[in-house]
Amino acid sequence: SKHYLIHPTNQPTMAPVLSRSLTPSSLQSLPYSPLLSSKSNTSTNTNRLCLLKSGLKSSGLTCSGLKWKVDRRVGNSVVVRCEASAVAEKETSDAPGETYEYQAEVSRLMNLIVHSLYSHKEIFLRELVSNASDALDKLRFSSVTDPSLLGDAGDLEIRIKPDPELGTITISDTGIGMTREELIDCLGTIAQSGTSKFLNALKENKDLGNDNSLIGQFGVGFYSAFLVADKVRVSTKSPRSDKQYVWEAAADSSSYVIKEETDPAKQISRGTEITLYLKDDDKYEFTEPSRVQGLVKNYSQFVSFPIYTWQEKSRTVEVEEEEEPKEGEETPPEKKKKTKTEKYWDWELANETKPIWMRNPKEIEKDQYNEFYKKTFNEFLDPLAHTHFTTEGEVEFRSVIYIPGMAPMNNEDVVNPKTKNIRLYVKRVFISDDFDGELFPRYLSFVKGVVDSNDLPLNVSREILQESRIVRIMRKRLVRKTFDMIQELADSENKEDYRKFWENFGKFVKLGCIEDTGNHKRITPLLRFFSSKSEDELISLDEYIDNMDEKQNAIYYIATDSLKSAKSAPFLEKLVQKDIEVLYLVEPIDEVAIQNLQTYKEKKFVDVSKEDLELGDTDEAKERENQQEYVLLCDWMKQQLGDKVAKVQISNRLSSSPCVLVSGKFGWSANMERLMRAQTLGDTSTLEFMRGRRIMEVNPDHPIIKDLNAACKNAPDSTEARRAVDLLYETSLISSGFTPDSPAELGGKIYEMMAVALGGRWGRVEESETAAPTESTEETTSEAAETEVVEPSEVRTEDDPWST
Repeated sequence: SKHYLIHPTNQPTMAPVLSRSLTPSSLQSLPYSPLLSSKSNTSTNTNRLCLLKSGLKSSGLTCSGLKWKVDRRVGNSVVVRCEASAVAEKETSDAPGETYEYQAEVSRLMNLIVHSLYSHKEIFLRELVSNASDALDKLRFSSVTDPSLLGDAGDLEIRIKPDPELGTITISDTGIGMTREELIDCLGTIAQSGTSKFLNALKENKDLGNDNSLIGQFGVGFYSAFLVADKVRVSTKSPRSDKQYVWEAAADSSSYVIKEETDPAKQISRGTEITLYLKDDDKYEFTEPSRVQGLVKNYSQFVSFPIYTWQEKSRTVEVEEEEEPKEGEETPPEKKKKTKTEKYWDWELANETKPIWMRNPKEIEKDQYNEFYKKTFNEFLDPLAHTHFTTEGEVEFRSVIYIPGMAPMNNEDVVNPKTKNIRLYVKRVFISDDFDGELFPRYLSFVKGVVDSNDLPLNVSREILQESRIVRIMRKRLVRKTFDMIQELADSENKEDYRKFWENFGKFVKLGCIEDTGNHKRITPLLRFFSSKSEDELISLDEYIDNMDEKQNAIYYIATDSLKSAKSAPFLEKLVQKDIEVLYLVEPIDEVAIQNLQTYKEKKFVDVSKEDLELGDTDEAKERENQQEYVLLCDWMKQQLGDKVAKVQISNRLSSSPCVLVSGKFGWSANMERLMRAQTLGDTSTLEFMRGRRIMEVNPDHPIIKDLNAACKNAPDSTEARRAVDLLYETSLISSGFTPDSPAELGGKIYEMMAVALGGRWGRVEESETAAPTESTEETTSEAAETEVVEPSEVRTEDDPWST
């Protein structure tokens, strides 16, 4: 219940004063009542107020459908209580409201339809041709039960004639036409689709069946004519009527005119003729015959009725010319025949290519598929493969997809989802080829083809697919069929075709390993790599596993920048010695692709340049002996190198190299680090974080390591030994694929070591010796004869700490 505190006052007007417990919303629900007001000219006893005038009793009263009660009196004030239940009863007992229909301002609605639904002006021709096709289809269906409708009006066809002089374009058909009532119903009512009505009638009449070839759906396509026209004139003649009517409307008008055609010159036997009086800005473009021809081929090439356009042609004709007689000659000159080219105008069929996807695949030859591919996509090479299929169920569509004969010439198109390679048709009318990965993922953007459906959920402009679930189903089935086509190409006996495919589109497939984890099982068998046992021919992962030893539980790989560097990498020495095959990943995308796969047929992918490489068949006794022998050397080298390496340890992967730098398990490899350094927008802070730790592995069987082991035990503080360790580290950086921090400093160290090794070996003469008096020729000759050739390993300087 609500409480209202009414104070007495001598003011002319009285108002209710709310108690602090009453909310503003409660105040809004309080209906106005004369109980709470008094006339301004009344001077009465304030204790009685207006309530007493109404005969307010302590028991309560009913006012405006609400129940009021006097709760208590506070001094000269009265507290009035309103029962909440009474308020609820009033709200539920309200009479139902009246129903109104929406009203629309026709001119503004037309402006929205014309300028907001469509992205491109050229769409008008597609819509009007689709309407003409529907009119022909309606006549064809209706003539099944009433053959007299066809009459003698000629074939079912569409003709388009631009007129540059008048600035018009005329689209005519020999279809069903319209009566006066149908003109008012179809063109005079916005968003009224005559095609939809006709389809509903067909569905109700089961004898005629249900045909899905009719295109119209929304009832606004006709008004797209105002995209380019200031005025539209429709002349139509229905076989059900003896009269021909004309419908005219201007672009900015909210009304239209219908009149009977009385001019005999403009009479038509049957059908509809739409004339567009083009705007000044569009006259040049849409009265150009070649432009009109191109639009028809793009949007309406596969309409089931012939479309003729008015085109300028040329032909060669023979003419007779008389030569002028020469002076003094009485005989008439002979007539000579010459050929010349003359131009003329005639109708030309614009949609010669038939929709091959509507036919039975068993009846189509391979050459026909190739010819269709070349014409549709303006290609000059035959496709590598194709597939033709029909999908039924929740989504029904037909499709023909191709693998092109070569990759795009432009690098920007390699992984561009907007390649316009997939052409979407609805009932054979082109809708769009501008998809941002909706129908095909980015890594399959090289696939070309057509997709045609009868019941795709489109927006009103027919440009955008709206039902995301339907699109996902279509995408899934298209991708699956594409993989089946590629796998069939890989399994064919002609290996050359798949070699061409991999050469052109191998990068695309590898990109799929990264972007499409759901299709790894389909992608992985398609991969091809070079290996240590197949350096000239690509092999598949299945072939690698077939060649594996039974005890091998991993697939080994190494990622480098070239095939040559992969062959000479020190990481492979022990694996090659044990006859273990290693895959060569020489393209930048390879390593990331393999890392995303992780396993194949329960075999893990193992990078041979990472730490903790397990090869099996290790001699544990020898390994323990080496660990004890060289533990002091590893600690000493780690102390010399400091933070450059995480640790130094004995290697089980080297046979001929003295040492190698391996990456940590969770850091970047040398190849990945090189790629990330080369990124244009690379982040140096991320590079330092992801680089991970480097571990130096030494070969205990190499002479250099044995010499350094002796040095750390006999002369650990030797400057030459420290310099040797630094040079060994810098050299292993390069041989392991890393980039040294200071190449110039490394070069200086190498020059210094070369100077020590080569100093005086070939009897070099210093300038000071040249200036000094020379000894006799005999003594020089005798000394030269006594010169001994010393091997490089035996060269020792006087301060050599390792010389005995």
